Amino acid sequence: MLFNSYPFIFVYFPLVLLGFFLIGKRNTRAAAGFLGLASLFFYGWWSVEALPLLLGSICVNYWFGLQLSPAPGRNERKRKALLIAALVINLGVLAVFKYANFFLQNVDAGLVAAGLTPIELVHIVLPIGISFYTFTQIAFLVDCWQGKVHERSFIHYMLFVTYFPHLIAGPVLHHAQMMPQFANPATYRIDPNKVAIGVAIFVFGLAKKLLIADPMGQYADLMFNGVHKGGIEPTLYTAWFGAMAYTLQIYFDFSGYSDMAVGLSMCLGVQLPLNFRSPYKSTNIIEFWRRWHISLSTFLRDYLYVPLGGNRKGPARRYINLFLTMLLGGLWHGAAWTYVIWGAMHGVFLMINHLWNAKVRRNATPGRIARVLGWLLTFVCVVVAWIVFRADSMDTAMSVYKGMLGLNGAPASAFSEFGKVPFRKPEFFQLMLVAIIICLTLPPTITLERWIPHPKSMAGRPVMARLSTVVLAIGTFALFAWCVSKLGGYSPFLYFQF
Repeated sequence: MLFNSYPFIFVYFPLVLLGFFLIGKRNTRAAAGFLGLASLFFYGWWSVEALPLLLGSICVNYWFGLQLSPAPGRNERKRKALLIAALVINLGVLAVFKYANFFLQNVDAGLVAAGLTPIELVHIVLPIGISFYTFTQIAFLVDCWQGKVHERSFIHYMLFVTYFPHLIAGPVLHHAQMMPQFANPATYRIDPNKVAIGVAIFVFGLAKKLLIADPMGQYADLMFNGVHKGGIEPTLYTAWFGAMAYTLQIYFDFSGYSDMAVGLSMCLGVQLPLNFRSPYKSTNIIEFWRRWHISLSTFLRDYLYVPLGGNRKGPARRYINLFLTMLLGGLWHGAAWTYVIWGAMHGVFLMINHLWNAKVRRNATPGRIARVLGWLLTFVCVVVAWIVFRADSMDTAMSVYKGMLGLNGAPASAFSEFGKVPFRKPEFFQLMLVAIIICLTLPPTITLERWIPHPKSMAGRPVMARLSTVVLAIGTFALFAWCVSKLGGYSPFLYFQF
């Protein structure tokens, strides 16, 4: 069930919202259980076959969490051994379902090269959302071991893991952000202001997906699929416009999903963390990773980079830790060398950035021209890295890179290789311009509440207060109607595959 579908918007979510608050009036624990079951139904809509794995993961990790928490008389060596066992089980399950065939494919390549019989690949379907709920629970287990978890309710834990706004494609949640909210009785009382703001944020996220990401994706797919399946060599303009189209598609697709998740959750009285903070405004790659997919960046920092030693063991070790963290972050996105190379590219970018700060810039504040040049360099690096992230193979990526360097020529028309495009050229360029302006000028959608005039600022001007509310409501409804007119086609979110 997609967020951007008729069944979800007009049936599932209204029923869940109504049921949650009606039950919450009488029994908050029952309401939490209802929301957990509704989340399992949401997941089961995708794949009933994957439900046992999710439920088994929840039960096993909840038990491990209880055993890992510090308590008088508990053996510390046993607790550490249990933590290692829990991590091995979680990562082992993820490795089997997500990386088994990737490993076998590479082994087979070596066997074929040696003239030996290759091993047959396993027939495993990747359970949707497994990376997100596995990482979420790994963080929980480590925090239990460190004594940071004090919530013991199984219902709240199940809801924390399965909570449908984030279950399929994140953000990667931390127990401290969520479980106290599920334990708070105020969460179960409907707040009309939160519902209104939540609906508005959801509509803005829906618009990002349907009105910008999907059209951009049409051109990006045209270029990448043409290279991969048709053997076309993209020329200078085609390669750059295709790269830009994907750069905008992945941002508006994933940030649109995150906005929709935040909006849905706000309607339910639960605050999800900010996952995007205008990343394409970044003036260096360090800043980019503080703004892009913030929940994953935070997880990688706290549970991988810091345990590896962080910056505590000298500059050389720091750079190695940065590189390894990004390499594994790339592998987390998918079982393919293209993702590994994408992670390695960002690892190198971060190493160069930190080295520049330490040896050249030091603590000097960059001027306006330096910031503009820094933004341009950062943006180009991000666009160049997205090529290998999107490409089906390294051959496809190299062909696009050659085109971006002009090695395949530069015809007068950016669309000459592909014939008829799915929309007229002026529409494409206009949409790209609008998308870039939104990326570079508007604040994150999650801050929408700040755009609405506060009642105190309208004190003594009741007519203006009502007028502003009416205008915003009409604008949101008109945007929603526009989005609804685009519903109907199969349009999954890009991060579902990770």
